[in-house]
Amino acid sequence: MSEYSAPLRDMQFVLNELGYLDQVQALPGCEDLGADLIDAILGEAGKFAEGVLSPLNQVGDREGARWHDGEVSTAKGWQAAYGQFVEGGWNALSCHPEFGGQGLPRLVSALVEEMWNGANVSFGLCPMLTRGAIEAIELCGSPYLKETYLPKMISGEWTGTMNLTEPQAGSDLAAVRSRVEPQGDGTYRLFGQKIFITYGEHDLTDNIVHLVLARLPGAPEGVKGISLFVVPKFLVNADGSLGARNDVRCASLEHKLGIHGSPTAVLAFGDNDGAQGWLVGEENRGLEYMFIMMNAARFSVGIEGIGLSERAYQRALAYARERIQGTEAGAQSRDKVAIIQHPDVRRMLLSMKSRTEAMRALACEVAVAMDCAERHPDLQQRQESQAFVDLMIPVIKGCGTENAVDIASLGVQVHGGMGFIEETGAAQHLRDARITPIYEGTTGIQAADLVGRKIARDGGQAIGLVSKRMRYTMERLVWADDPVLQDIASALASAVVALNAAVEFIVANFKGQTPRVLAGAVPFLELFGTVAGGWQLARSALAAHERLQAGTTEQDFYRGKLLTARFYAEHLLPRAEGLSRIVIQGGDAVLEMEDRLF
Repeated sequence: MSEYSAPLRDMQFVLNELGYLDQVQALPGCEDLGADLIDAILGEAGKFAEGVLSPLNQVGDREGARWHDGEVSTAKGWQAAYGQFVEGGWNALSCHPEFGGQGLPRLVSALVEEMWNGANVSFGLCPMLTRGAIEAIELCGSPYLKETYLPKMISGEWTGTMNLTEPQAGSDLAAVRSRVEPQGDGTYRLFGQKIFITYGEHDLTDNIVHLVLARLPGAPEGVKGISLFVVPKFLVNADGSLGARNDVRCASLEHKLGIHGSPTAVLAFGDNDGAQGWLVGEENRGLEYMFIMMNAARFSVGIEGIGLSERAYQRALAYARERIQGTEAGAQSRDKVAIIQHPDVRRMLLSMKSRTEAMRALACEVAVAMDCAERHPDLQQRQESQAFVDLMIPVIKGCGTENAVDIASLGVQVHGGMGFIEETGAAQHLRDARITPIYEGTTGIQAADLVGRKIARDGGQAIGLVSKRMRYTMERLVWADDPVLQDIASALASAVVALNAAVEFIVANFKGQTPRVLAGAVPFLELFGTVAGGWQLARSALAAHERLQAGTTEQDFYRGKLLTARFYAEHLLPRAEGLSRIVIQGGDAVLEMEDRLF
């Protein structure tokens, strides 16, 4: 059974040969980030992922997190691993230096996050949620909240959570009923119950900082009446030491399909006098602030999907190389061969590999835009970068996670019957991946956000700029005057035409026929993600072609890159035309099917 191996060579390729590191180095504050330093950071992260987190992945799956009388114990070895994580400074990687962060660009931390999730996604969830809570307090918190909580959260000594949904609410946050009572001294008392709280209770740190949505007395109905509060597990004394236990209790842990090592808590606030909390920002703007955490988390969940995809691919590849079964198709010899020699197994492995590499490169494209939106000296460039980030986050989240489920399922298929047996480890990746298209807003929610807020609202301007960049890549492919690159260019061109037709339909019909457009929202998200992934692999093909032409010593690596891009162009980009037709023509049957006919 194979262990996780950090895909450092492919990460280096994306950083250096797709030009992302050069773009980040040109930003203020990033001038000293040389390739050697980045390689050292990624190398050390890879060692931690491989040597510490990966061996605990199945331990967490088998043992799970355990609840007893309101307290939660994590699996054997997790406390020690988290201690090493904090000691290594990994939690502070891309946080602002003002409160102890290292200030590294999101491009670097995204690749490090992928390694945590590839090695042990249940572990990676804890720092991911903490990072979102940090960002919300950084941007909206009072000086008191920043000084009290950020240093310990950034170091990782304390963790953070997002407390959104409730038993009656689900994804409809307008239905949130948790309430707060002002105390007149700048504090509040909070009452209510929250469900599905990842790492809502655990034994990894001394304190847990909950960010909680609740309603003030007299607040407007619906989402306009929700405020955001910091509610710590333990109150913090004036000198920074921990004080009394707050009135927040873990009522139970959920019994889940996967991610067993990650405790998913039901939290009860205010069973006694009320949980003491502090308002974040202004009253009734809580959902706006929570979306700061949500957007950070959505990108990170997409990264989870990429990490899980890489892990499932690695395990399937190792098994395919070791499993001897059948003879080689078309060969005269009757000798048994490894199943990687069978054409359909090769097809499945290439599907797993190509989609994983496409999404990794696309995530890095978005991470660079995040860095530009924050650091670029030109206002217009910052605004354009942020518009690109806003457009792409639903794609990274939706396609990164949906791909993860399908890739993990293919991993089981490569194993055959052994994939259905828990001991091989392939099934765990599928179970762990299945939550990711649901986390932080389902794929349907991501898709509705994409077509409504990100495309129809601006008349397709932001996505039009992306299409322009895709066309430039096609031109470069044609200029290279190579048959393989020409074929990739042709496939990408057809896919972009299909994408643009779907965009035109959305822009023309969203306002007057919203339900019809929304019926094709998820197919559109898949369409956009498929084409955007093909764009990234086309860029990879160009870089590989140039290296091969120059006579590189890494012939196998770059030839593999070129063939991976060719496979994606031949097997995945042709799906774009069918998906475009679904978006444009497929809504009527969905809407005409009356409830009684199901």
